[in-house]
Amino acid sequence: MEMTQAKPKPSVGSKLVKHLKKKYQLWLLALPAIVYFIIFHYIPMYGVQIAFKDFIAFKGILGSPWVGFKHFERFFTSYQFGRLITNTLGISFYQLAVGFPAPIILALLLNQTKNQKYKKFIQTLTYAPHFISVVVMVGIILLFLSPQSGIINHMIAWTGLERINFMAEPAYFKTIYVFTGVWQSAGWGAVIYLASLSSISPSLYEAARIDGANKWHLIRYIDMPSIMPTAVILLIMNVGRIMNVGFQKTYLMQNPLNLESSEIIATYIYKVGLLDAQYSYSAAIGLFNTIINIILLVTVNRISRKVTETSLW
Repeated sequence: MEMTQAKPKPSVGSKLVKHLKKKYQLWLLALPAIVYFIIFHYIPMYGVQIAFKDFIAFKGILGSPWVGFKHFERFFTSYQFGRLITNTLGISFYQLAVGFPAPIILALLLNQTKNQKYKKFIQTLTYAPHFISVVVMVGIILLFLSPQSGIINHMIAWTGLERINFMAEPAYFKTIYVFTGVWQSAGWGAVIYLASLSSISPSLYEAARIDGANKWHLIRYIDMPSIMPTAVILLIMNVGRIMNVGFQKTYLMQNPLNLESSEIIATYIYKVGLLDAQYSYSAAIGLFNTIINIILLVTVNRISRKVTETSLW
């Protein structure tokens, strides 16, 4: 009986070469982006080791002595730790709860609007704030909420109530931050959902109307299932950067009177890192922040894959 000899399995290297030859156009297309990420995102990660060292500028990164988790322990035991985590997560979850559904609701309402002129007017009106710079927007907020000349306090005074110094009250900071963010970004965020809704076949709406569906039924049974995969992906990405509350806006709105609720990890890193020159300590805090974001991203992505079968990877 003649025995057939099994063919040797190709090595990983030969598989890679074969893949590159077959898909070289795709890799050439992606090459500029790969080079960009290597130079500007991966090579700078070399400096993150100063989080485990007492960085001394004239000795450089390699010459500075290792100190292990000293700077992490200092941060975890500092009196600022609880307040920074509470403020950062408080603003992030508040923003997620209010800001995330806002573009979805706006897109669903615009999609059901039949008057095209009115629809375009609302779209333009809601897109416009996105193009205002953060500095200008914070200036508008301070002007509107001014206790002496702000329109909000004029309206409060007309009702016979006492004027409120909003920016001096820590209790109002998170609400002001979140709702002004919704005003600025809801219209722009709705663009993605409107793009998803535009791919729905009009025959589905016609068939549903023939069956007696009203606008609420169209939204519930056609629109919402259609945008659900997009919404889930964006939700995962939002959770993945939940510790990254906007530094610029928070710092500009911050003052000594509202510091109790406005001091977040990003502003604290800026102060101890750049203003106080505690580079190793600020690097340790930044690394801790990033690790929490990665853990949240992986966890939420895994949950989403099991529950909705939609995930980033």
